[in-house]
Amino acid sequence: MSAPPPPRVTGVNHVTLAVSDVARSLAFYRDVLACTVRARWARGAYVEAGPLWLCLLHDDVARTTPHPDYTHLAFSVAEADYAALSARLIAECVIWKTDRSEGASTYFLDPDGHKLEIHVGTLETRLAHYRAEPGKGVTVFDRDVPAT
Repeated sequence: MSAPPPPRVTGVNHVTLAVSDVARSLAFYRDVLACTVRARWARGAYVEAGPLWLCLLHDDVARTTPHPDYTHLAFSVAEADYAALSARLIAECVIWKTDRSEGASTYFLDPDGHKLEIHVGTLETRLAHYRAEPGKGVTVFDRDVPAT
């Protein structure tokens, strides 16, 4: 009799972003990215971006400049909507990186300097890209590989 599989996470539940001005951030996520506002209180708000639940929470020490590392949050966007949304982001936001990835991407900052991206594609399209480009040095697995 084999042991049952170990418990595992099933997805992202929510992401909380520290913001310096809840109203400004809520306006950005609602009006620019078209997230759905689900709740609002004095120090925060919940918005939905497809299946992702974002919490925008006031923090007195929230940054207004981006962290220097590559950490960022990427949102999916339909290919048909990409050009218009990308043009709006380029016009209204600071762009922090040039797109060099598989699938169209625009990398931008929110009002608090969080690094964000809109991207056309999925994990499967990314893996297909690396399967087709073996010279990039990425090993793609068709099933879960145990840590070694």
